[in-house]
Amino acid sequence: MFRCGTIALVGRPNMGKSTLLNALVGQKISITSRKAQTTRYRIAGVQTREQAQFIFIDTPGFQTRVMNTLNQTLNRTVTSTLHDVDVICFIVEAGYWGTDDVNVLRLLPNDKPVLLVANKLDLFASRFDNSDARDLELFEFMKKMAQPWGAIAEQTKGCEAQTIASPEQTFAEVIPMSGKNKDDIERLLDLIAEYLPEGEARYEPDTLTDRSERFMAAEILREKVFRYTGDELPYSSSVVIDQFKLDGKMRRIAATILVDRDSHKAMIIGQKGERLKKISTEARLDMEALFDSKVFLETWVKVKRGWADDLAELRAQGLE
Repeated sequence: MFRCGTIALVGRPNMGKSTLLNALVGQKISITSRKAQTTRYRIAGVQTREQAQFIFIDTPGFQTRVMNTLNQTLNRTVTSTLHDVDVICFIVEAGYWGTDDVNVLRLLPNDKPVLLVANKLDLFASRFDNSDARDLELFEFMKKMAQPWGAIAEQTKGCEAQTIASPEQTFAEVIPMSGKNKDDIERLLDLIAEYLPEGEARYEPDTLTDRSERFMAAEILREKVFRYTGDELPYSSSVVIDQFKLDGKMRRIAATILVDRDSHKAMIIGQKGERLKKISTEARLDMEALFDSKVFLETWVKVKRGWADDLAELRAQGLE
């Protein structure tokens, strides 16, 4: 009996969804950073075992605060994904539950198994001086999460049971874990497999993602922009691949980093172009590791005011 199915990873921003996806697949296919809304695209990561194939769908963190056209588009990506998958993993922070989590809970359908993944257990454990206090608080958290969704919402400050579409539904599993722990990853895969439908594999065993090299190149460069600008640069920057050519075994890539203001452009370029050089070098090295070939990368920075509210520009970037 072989099982194969799609699993959505959903949650509020900065819950470690992309890091968890990379761990589940065993390869970095989704970019990560401290910035909220780093993930913008629906990315499938594939893990194939002897008896099952898991097709994980990484989704953007559901945004409830800054609602420009970009964020509205990202939220639509989340809601549409939830109706197209077989299983849902709802990612929260171990030991914490708030109104933003309830806002995501409201989106979850009542006709699919939902596994609550209490991630970042390592950070939760670090807050306690003794194991007894830690274990008691974790037990109380899991006890609360085992209740019907309506009761969970009602006990959350500022929320009421009627805000949940399926108040009597409960989580199929409550799984405290750390995405950094290999044993926890294996345990999570075992639990998810129980809820996958029977069926043939949809991808070849060595497939890791459904995304193209061109797409991956853009994401790698965008990650380096976020990493090297820290909190200086607002998240509304993007990358467009202008050229992606194979030249023998070498990949020749030309890319443009889009920003909203002249000051943002200056941040990325840095003094005498040093920051842009670091961004490009680190991106090129990651691309070479992923593509297993030499990469020639040319990078420019361009100001395009209001692009995050320009629906035509978002569609051109594949953000529908």
